[in-house]
Amino acid sequence: MRKISLVLAIVIVLVSTLSLSGCANYDFAETGTVIITAKEALALMGNDNTVFVDLRSPSDYEKQHLQNAVNIPRSAINIDDPFSNMLAPKEQIEEVMGQNGISNETMVIAYDSSNNMDASRLWWTLLVYGHENVKVVSGGFKALMESNAALTDMPPVIQPTVFNAKELNQDYIAYKSDVLNQVNAPDEDVVLIDTRSLQEFNMGTIPSSLHIDYLTNNYGDGTFKSIQDIQIMYLEQDIKPETTVIIYCLTSIRGAQTLAAMWNAGYRNIMLYDGAWTEWIADENTPADMPGENLSPVNPSQSDNS
Repeated sequence: MRKISLVLAIVIVLVSTLSLSGCANYDFAETGTVIITAKEALALMGNDNTVFVDLRSPSDYEKQHLQNAVNIPRSAINIDDPFSNMLAPKEQIEEVMGQNGISNETMVIAYDSSNNMDASRLWWTLLVYGHENVKVVSGGFKALMESNAALTDMPPVIQPTVFNAKELNQDYIAYKSDVLNQVNAPDEDVVLIDTRSLQEFNMGTIPSSLHIDYLTNNYGDGTFKSIQDIQIMYLEQDIKPETTVIIYCLTSIRGAQTLAAMWNAGYRNIMLYDGAWTEWIADENTPADMPGENLSPVNPSQSDNS
């Protein structure tokens, strides 16, 4: 019995070693640049030019939040024109950031209670407007509480400042035309990832999309998976660092979480389709696959209108 256990242990170690060495054979960009643990985040509290941003709803924020954190809910950085949760214009982002004491010199540390997706959406929003000094707290508010963060129901005293957004960086944004080109003339070096639930995917998806639920980027406790685990997960789907990836969900809030996970793991050729499934299905001329058309009807789960 002990011999069998020993053999199994050796096999597990060998498999793990081979998997990790396999990741090292790929040309990943710098890793660990976006996601930080709750303990790492708390160690930055009180630093000059550092602002913690609570991405939860105003009602949740008012009940309890991290001491000195400002509240920037989803609606503050998105607009519902022409579709839900679209990227807000430059002027709106400048106003929201400035009113919350965030300047171009500020390190932004974002947390949420929505499986890391709203904090990731703020990270992506600031990325495309040229502000890269943003960190996402893995596990969000729950992880901060478990790390004995100082909490309060009192709003902080905010000193408004000036935030100058750069012109929109198109490198990390995909449009319907980009997706349609891939559908009509598939490029083997491009992959579409649908990050919605399996139920939603089965009820309709963009043709040729690979289904990878955004929740698979997390461990069971709600924290992001390790860099190695993320790399292995996507490499197993034949998604290499040089692959061009277009990510979407219902309105690309969940998609932003996948983008953050992949970026943190060294992927850079990745874009978020901002209009997402909501824009795609609104056009009666765009094609759609129905992977679950022969399955019994199910209700979407984990959609959260995102």
